[in-house]
Amino acid sequence: MNDDTSGYRIEHDSMGEVRVPAHAKWRAQTQRAMENFPVSGQRLERAHIEALARIKAAAAKVNASLGVIDQDRADAIAEAAAEVAEGRWDEHFPVDVFQTGSGTSSNMNTNEVIATLATERLPEGREVHPNDHVNASQSSNDVFPSSIHIAATAAVTHDLVPALNRLADSLERKSAEFATVVKSGRTHLMDATPVTLGQEFGGYAAQVRYGVERLHASLPRLAELPLGGTAVGTGINTPPGFSAAVIAELADTTGLPLTEARDHFEAQGARDGLVETSGQLRTIAVGLTKISNDLRWMASGPRTGLAEINLPDLQPGSSIMPGKVNPVIPEAVLMVAAQVTGNDTTVAVAGAAGNFELNVMLPVMAKNLLESVRLLANAARLLADRTVDGITANAERAREYAESSPSVVTPLNRYIGYEEAAKVAKRSLAERKTIRQVVLEGGYVDRGDLTVEQLDEALDVLRMTHP
Repeated sequence: MNDDTSGYRIEHDSMGEVRVPAHAKWRAQTQRAMENFPVSGQRLERAHIEALARIKAAAAKVNASLGVIDQDRADAIAEAAAEVAEGRWDEHFPVDVFQTGSGTSSNMNTNEVIATLATERLPEGREVHPNDHVNASQSSNDVFPSSIHIAATAAVTHDLVPALNRLADSLERKSAEFATVVKSGRTHLMDATPVTLGQEFGGYAAQVRYGVERLHASLPRLAELPLGGTAVGTGINTPPGFSAAVIAELADTTGLPLTEARDHFEAQGARDGLVETSGQLRTIAVGLTKISNDLRWMASGPRTGLAEINLPDLQPGSSIMPGKVNPVIPEAVLMVAAQVTGNDTTVAVAGAAGNFELNVMLPVMAKNLLESVRLLANAARLLADRTVDGITANAERAREYAESSPSVVTPLNRYIGYEEAAKVAKRSLAERKTIRQVVLEGGYVDRGDLTVEQLDEALDVLRMTHP
């Protein structure tokens, strides 16, 4: 490299010389990518940079053991890669997400930064080359997709699954707390036969638990790595045993259930494992949408809504209406769910761009998938900690709704028949009387259709929730 008096230095690659900021750890190819892709200002996710660095460290170790590179270079690469994985050099990863579809620019960004850091560790006169040493036995075409799978597997197992379990635990605690809080059920947003608030919260917890099950079901495909396929899946320029050894090293250092692709041509040309996982994330987002909307409806009011539950008061809800408080966390979760749904569409469209031996929309798949995992994990924790844990029930109001609902006439079908029961329900609504009042006034007991005791038992709203 040559110094430039204007605060730049001159680097070169196969296309010629490039001016690079003097402080930068990156080199020529990264600089070209910065100039070619000034699109969004969005860079790779932190987890993605870490995954790339972990691959480089593992590859260096295996390359040394196979005699591809010498040990001192391998040690320097591994040490430099460890610093990158820790996040110490994130500012030197400036390449935009919207770049070459294979992720070559970001792979070379990683190679160049690690090469620079590794060279600084060697005696003067010895150099680590980005391609010949850091990228030895590899290609962007197998490294970059592998890094997405590693980052996503780590994020799902270490962040999202624990966050969802935390939310499910919180919902289950409320399910037990509200086990005897009876309320009107609702179908089509209309009154239905009674349920307990605990049953509803138990249903929400089950939705979240099933989301965890779905993620676990997808993990075997998500954790398969195309590493070792190099350019097109054939493994050209890769020594025998390289891919298995690198993946074993990665599995050992990360603790993740990483495996080698069963078919390297599928693993190189398609990204169905990412598409599948993104679909599971969308399903979880749909579930959180249902839960959040139910909480908003049940807490609506406090005077003109349902007001069956109280959400924690977290912040003023209006700049003009004093005392107004809004369901801010459920609303934030709903926005996260909308974003995740949109991200999934992007992942699906990008996943279809596997032309012959390579998908060419990898960076945008990575960005959207990893963002979805991060957003869902954060939203699940927020919903649990700042909303669900603090919910209280307005039990009297909920019971009043249950007892005044015309649908509680349903158990009387066996005594007076469906059509007579429908007349009772309509009269109850028209005259604003309870079902019990209408039945007694209608002479059903006097005629012997049922006894008072049978009437009381039939109209026991809590009993209706466990027939």
